[in-house]
Amino acid sequence: MDIQTLLDQPGKLPTVPKVTQKLIESFSDEDVSIDEIARQIAADPALTAKLLRLANSAYFHVSRTIGTVDDALRMLGFVMVRNLVLGNGMVAAFRNTPGLDMKQFWRYNLYTACAARWLARQGKGNGDLAFTLGLMHGIGQLQMHAVAPAAVAPLDAHMNVLAAGRAELERTELGFHFGDVSAELARLWNFPKPLIAALRDVPQPLASSEFSEAAGWVHLGAWRARIDVLGLKADDPACGYPAEVGQRLGLDPAWASAIGTTDANDDDTVMPPLKVLTEGLDAMLN
Repeated sequence: MDIQTLLDQPGKLPTVPKVTQKLIESFSDEDVSIDEIARQIAADPALTAKLLRLANSAYFHVSRTIGTVDDALRMLGFVMVRNLVLGNGMVAAFRNTPGLDMKQFWRYNLYTACAARWLARQGKGNGDLAFTLGLMHGIGQLQMHAVAPAAVAPLDAHMNVLAAGRAELERTELGFHFGDVSAELARLWNFPKPLIAALRDVPQPLASSEFSEAAGWVHLGAWRARIDVLGLKADDPACGYPAEVGQRLGLDPAWASAIGTTDANDDDTVMPPLKVLTEGLDAMLN
């Protein structure tokens, strides 16, 4: 099996909603019509209802009720609205994927996105880009399981798809890893080249000839998310902090050692518990 085999499968490529495709196109379109996108979102009652539920969630701490798509765009900004709709579209495109605990998988991606955004902001990086990548970084796993379940089943029996060593196992056994597949899906959907490259680099950001900060933030966010979602204990070898990535980003390692030991309300340099950090965004996964 190779990557092209995973993509050349009539009827097995994920179909994203029209408005999601339009939002994907907006990554490369400086002249995107926000009014037109707002109209497309508003034309879908179910999507509008979910967007407004997300916009009014505890995550955003808005000072007044957001009642329309236009309100959401004004108060949250186009990029965050795009992220919310894009995430919803990805969940819809891969709703039924064999061999995976989808609830766990999307919770991990959401935790990764929010943790990566928090970390990027701590490091003066692009938090919105980190959020986008965090939501999307695992979609290659979904495509692999949808198209070639027999090929990945032995890997699943050996190691959880969310485990830190999963990418290396896939590269050894298949010749590529889920990040490569995520990047190829993004290429087919016409995402911009830097985002495609970052998706490919998330599993092993230091292996790339050109280091991507965005991939590094998501790599660290995934480490943090994995601890919670897989219920890892502090003495588990899989909990080992990817210090070299943190150093490359200039991130103070104290944030990692302080996890679970300090009340985030007392110190804004300590990441809040992920359930708190993502409060309200779980509606995206339904």
